[in-house]
Amino acid sequence: MNKVKLTKGELKRQRDALRQYQRYLPTLQLKKQQLQIEILRQRTILQEKRQTEQAKKEAVFAWAGLLAEPGIPLRSWIAPGEAVTDLRNIAGVDIPVFQKTQFGPAEYDLFIMPLWVDTAIESLRVLVSLGREISILEKGIATLKEELRITAQRVNLFEKVKIPQAQEAIRRIKIHIGDQTTNAVGRSKIAKRKIEQLLLQGAAG
Repeated sequence: MNKVKLTKGELKRQRDALRQYQRYLPTLQLKKQQLQIEILRQRTILQEKRQTEQAKKEAVFAWAGLLAEPGIPLRSWIAPGEAVTDLRNIAGVDIPVFQKTQFGPAEYDLFIMPLWVDTAIESLRVLVSLGREISILEKGIATLKEELRITAQRVNLFEKVKIPQAQEAIRRIKIHIGDQTTNAVGRSKIAKRKIEQLLLQGAAG
């Protein structure tokens, strides 16, 4: 613990600091709780999206052989463009929220292309979009986890260091000031007795 001045001015400073720590700590604790709840919620959503992605992959695998047909440029038709996102604020932290993935138009002759191409494009675009959504969810969770780490450190700092230090400093200063007051009273009584003795001696002489 840093050396503390045993003065009334320092006592006031430590009391003010303690009040500030005790006022700020509940806000930090609430933020920590909100972040923990949101991380659990986001992880649940992520797990559901991964399960959906796996199910859709398995469905695609069932007719994947058709994709090998020559002259069908599926890759260009399912190439993703920009991912559209919003921002959501959680306990003072902005995280991205997936809205949709944009795709360019799939232009082809309906009379030439096999009937299954429409379904293939739609299914594969859903799969690509899910991959984008999962990536954005993972980034959001990583952001929340980092903020939780910092917030938890601050909570620990206040709970285990700052508040106990201020309380100990206040205790030590109060004891010192109390001792000084007691000593001053004692010295005052001694001085008073000496004065009384001198007066008595003067009267007797």
